Amino acid sequence: YFVQLQSVYEAHFKSWMAQYNKMYDLEEYYLRLQIFTENKRRIDKHNEGNHSFTMGLNQFSDMTFGEFRKSFLLTEPQNCSATKGNYLSSNGPYPDSIDWRKKGNYVTHVKNQGPCGSCWTFSTTGCLESVTAIVKFNYTLSFTIQQLVDCAQNFNNHGCNGGLPSQAFEYIKYSKGLMTEQDYPYTAEEGDCQYKPELAAVSVKEVVNITAYDEMGMVDAVATHNPVSFAFEVTSDFMSYRDGVYSSTTCHSTTDKVNHAVLAVGYGQENGKPYWIVKNSWGTGWGIQGYFLIERGKNMCGLAACSSFPVV
Repeated sequence: YFVQLQSVYEAHFKSWMAQYNKMYDLEEYYLRLQIFTENKRRIDKHNEGNHSFTMGLNQFSDMTFGEFRKSFLLTEPQNCSATKGNYLSSNGPYPDSIDWRKKGNYVTHVKNQGPCGSCWTFSTTGCLESVTAIVKFNYTLSFTIQQLVDCAQNFNNHGCNGGLPSQAFEYIKYSKGLMTEQDYPYTAEEGDCQYKPELAAVSVKEVVNITAYDEMGMVDAVATHNPVSFAFEVTSDFMSYRDGVYSSTTCHSTTDKVNHAVLAVGYGQENGKPYWIVKNSWGTGWGIQGYFLIERGKNMCGLAACSSFPVV
């Protein structure tokens, strides 16, 4: 029976390899098969249980969480300097749900950070792209991610090892601008700063930080202004998220544990469970076409620890 089970997992693994164009030498093949089998078992076990979200195979299914964390999450501890907060809430009333993707051409397509812990730059540019589309252009322009990876170090950002959107907005404000993706394309690795101020396509007048742990402040900002950048703690089950409202009992709700930055583009509720609609930067093959829902109102995984957006 065990051998039969092994061959079932191996068959799954082979079709997964074909789907994701994976090639290994023999030694690596057996190592990855073992990791894949453990991941698949965990996914199947989770999906048999009673949870608000489902898990599934994706491009990360041959990696341990340790490997995944090293390549795709913030490895430097983030201290969320933006905890003081300067956001003035309108105190509602708010719509029950909002989705900026449906309000107009206000959210750019889902992008893929690749094996570089640069999620903070995608969260930053995603937010800036939405804000400028809403207040200035009425259409979206893709801004450079690479400029932040290469140039924003003085603002406590660390290229592929992490950073925070609030600090990246400060960098854009002081360097007087950010170029377009077309003028300064993404390479998924750190390089020398090539910023040309005369090619800046957007600048930031002010950085708005929402007070730490004020999740209603985030609701207010998303309902009345624009999408909002935030950081939270990714734990191992999130790597295999497929759909539904993500909720975790193992993550922390403090500022010092956040390891991934993303963009809240709306909120709503499903079966009485309130959630955020969030744009990720792991490509469209992950989650719900690159998006995920996460439980709202409980500071889930520290998501209200350091949220911010720019004024342009």
